Amino acid sequence: MRVNIQKLAQFDFTRREMLQAAAGAFVLGAAVGVPRMSHAQAGAPPAIFDPNVFLKIAPDNSVTMLSKHLEMGQGATTGMAMMVADELGADWASMRFEHSPNNQDLYNNLLFGPVMATGGSTSIAESWDQMRQVGAAARMMFAGAAAAKWGVPASGIKIEKSVVSDGTAGHRATLGELAADAMRLPVPKAVTLKTAGNWSLIGKGAPRLDSKAKTTGRAVFACDVKRPGMLIAVVRRPDLFGAKVASFEAADARKVDGVVDVVQIPSGVAVLAKDTWAAIRGREALKITWDTSQAEKRSSSEIWSEYRQIAQSPGLKALARGDALSGLTAAAKKIDVEFMIPYLAHAPMEPLDCTMEFRGDSAEIWSGCQLQSIDQVVAAQVLGLTPDKIKINTTLAGGSFGRRGNPVGDWIVELAAVAKATQGRAPVQVMWTRDDDLKGGFYRPMALHRVEAGVDAQGRITGWRHRIVSQSIFMGTPFERMAVKDGVDDSSVEGVVDSPYAIPAMTVEANYPKSPVPVLWWRSVGNSHTGFVMETVIDELARAARKDPVAFRLTLLQGKPRDQAVVKLAADRAGWGKPMPKGQGRGFAYHFSFRTRVAMAAEVTVQGAAVKVDRVVAAVDCGVAVNPDLVVAQVEGAIGFALSSVLRNQITLKQGVVEQRNFDDYEPTRMREMPKVEVHLVKSEEHPTGIGEPGVPPLAPAIGNAIFAAGGKRLRDLPFGLKSLG
Repeated sequence: MRVNIQKLAQFDFTRREMLQAAAGAFVLGAAVGVPRMSHAQAGAPPAIFDPNVFLKIAPDNSVTMLSKHLEMGQGATTGMAMMVADELGADWASMRFEHSPNNQDLYNNLLFGPVMATGGSTSIAESWDQMRQVGAAARMMFAGAAAAKWGVPASGIKIEKSVVSDGTAGHRATLGELAADAMRLPVPKAVTLKTAGNWSLIGKGAPRLDSKAKTTGRAVFACDVKRPGMLIAVVRRPDLFGAKVASFEAADARKVDGVVDVVQIPSGVAVLAKDTWAAIRGREALKITWDTSQAEKRSSSEIWSEYRQIAQSPGLKALARGDALSGLTAAAKKIDVEFMIPYLAHAPMEPLDCTMEFRGDSAEIWSGCQLQSIDQVVAAQVLGLTPDKIKINTTLAGGSFGRRGNPVGDWIVELAAVAKATQGRAPVQVMWTRDDDLKGGFYRPMALHRVEAGVDAQGRITGWRHRIVSQSIFMGTPFERMAVKDGVDDSSVEGVVDSPYAIPAMTVEANYPKSPVPVLWWRSVGNSHTGFVMETVIDELARAARKDPVAFRLTLLQGKPRDQAVVKLAADRAGWGKPMPKGQGRGFAYHFSFRTRVAMAAEVTVQGAAVKVDRVVAAVDCGVAVNPDLVVAQVEGAIGFALSSVLRNQITLKQGVVEQRNFDDYEPTRMREMPKVEVHLVKSEEHPTGIGEPGVPPLAPAIGNAIFAAGGKRLRDLPFGLKSLG
C-alpha cells in the first residue's frame, strides 16, 4: 500500500498508511522525545564497529570519519571524531569528517533501532561505545599490519599522533603509510577500550572540525548546492492551515522574467525559475482560490478558551501515585494555578532548503537531512520508487532545533512532488524564505497546564494534581507506537511524570485537542513547557512553606546524590543566599531531561514592566563531557536560543492566520540582551548523556522566579511580555 500523497502533504494522513509505507524500511526502537540511554533496543541490529565502514585513511595521513549524525551546529561530529581519534591514537590535526551515505543498516542510531536519525540529544550518548570501538578496532588492525611488516609482536606496537612504532627496534611508520595493509585485515571480533586515565583527547577538549570551513566560507550547506541546469522553486502555501488549492491562475506569474514553470502540488502551488528572486516574484503574481472548508479559522484567544474548558474535565491518566485528592484536602496551604505556553517556531538561521535530481528510475537528494530513513521513504513514495532508489547526500545544516527532523518529512515531500510534477527535466532546489518558515507550521504545541498542589505545616508536599491540555506531537506519525501509551503522548507529560522530586501523592492527566495546525518537537520537546511549570510551582510551594527554594529542592531530592550535587554546585557558584540590591532578584530552577541534570540560577534587574537578565549560572551533569568546550557552548547556546521565547516570542493566530512573519516580529535574542553566562560541569566518568537540549527547560523558570524575588509579580504565562532593558 502506498501513502496517500495528498494526505501526507496536508498533514492528515493515517498512522496505518505511514507505517505501511515504511514497512520493511525501518523499525523504530525508541521515541525521539524520550530517548533511552541504553545500548541497542530490542529489534535493532548490533552495533557495527568496522573501521572500513566509518573511516577513510589516506596516504597523506588524514583520517576522515563518516558521521552518521547530521552536523547542524551542535558539534556532534567533533565529539564523535574525538572518540575515534583517542582510541586510534590519531593526531587531531589530521582528523576530518564527512556525512555518511543514507544506509540505515550501517549507520543507524542505536537508541532508535535500525533507523538513521539524529535527534533527542542522542548523538554522543548512543555513539559513545561504538565510535571508541571503531577507533580501538582500527588501532588493533594497524598494530597487526605493523607487526607483520616488521616481524615484531603486535603487543609492543604503539600509535601516538598518527605515528606507529614498535618502541624498541626503531621501526616507525605513519597511519597513511600502513593504511592499505591495515584496512585489509580482519576486523577484531572484540576490542579493549582505553581507561579514562589513558585518554588523550576525551574530556580535555579539541578544536571543532567544522570551524575553519565555516569561517572561511568553504562549508557546504544545502543552500550552497548547485547542479547543472538547476531551477529554484518556491511554494505558495495557504495562509490557513488545512486549506487546499481549489483553483489557480498562473498567467501573470509566467510573465515574470526568469520564471520557467508553475505547477500544483498537494501543499500548494510551486513556481520554478532560474533564480530565487524570479521565483519569489512569480509566486507573488499567482492568483489562487483556496478551499478553506477544513481549515483552522480560529484566533489564539478562541483556542485558549477551548483549552480552558477542556482542562475543567478529567483527562487520560499519565500518572497516578498515592492519593493526591486526600493530600490536597489535608494541606495547610494550597495553590491552584494555570499556565499558558504558546506555539513556537523553530526559526533556524538556515530555513528549509533541499535539492533533487529525479532521473525517472532513481533520485538523488542534497539537504541537511536529520531523519534520513523517513526522508528516503517519503521521497520514494511520492516518486513511485522503492526506498533503495533514493540517494541522500547529507549537507551541513544551519540549525534545526527539531524542524529538519519531521516524522512526516513535509519539506522532502514537497521537493519530490515538485520534481515529479516537472517530470525531472531539471534539478530542482526548493527554498523556504523566512516568512515561509515562520508561517509554515510544525510548531512547538500550545499547552495549558492546571496545577493544584499543597504543603503541610512542616512544609512537605502533601498532594499534587496536574492537568495538561496540548496537541499531540506523536499521534499519527511512525513514532506513535513507541511514544503513545494508553492514549498518552509521552512528549506532552515528560518532565512531570518522570520528575526526580519525591512527591508521594501526584496525579497527572492529559488531554489532546485537535487542530489542523501541525505541531512538532522543538528544542527539548515537552520539557520546554513542563520544566517551566514544574519549577515555577516548586518555587511557589517553597515560598508557601517558608522554605529556602534551594533547600526545599534538596529535600525533595534526598537519596539522589547526582541531582543534589548539581543543585548545590549551581547554588554555590551563583552565591545563593547573598543579598541582592533593591530591584534585583535571584531565582533558581532544576530540571532533569535527556538523562542530563541541569540547575540554573538567574539574576535579573526589574524596572516596572521591563527586565534585564544580568547573569545565568548553570551546573551540568551530563556524564563524561567528551569535549567540555562543546558542552559549555551548548548550554550557552540554549540560553541564547530560549531567552527570546521567555521574554517575547510566540506564534499567534488571528482568524487562523499566523501573525508573525519575520525577525522583526519574531525577534531572536540580541547580543545586547545576552546575560553573563557561567557553566560549571560536574566531573564524571558515567556514560555520556544528552546536552543539545537540556539547557533550555530551566531557563524560563529561573528567570521567572528571579523576577518574583525582585519584587515583581508571579509570572505563569510565556512569554513574559516584559520589555527588555538590554
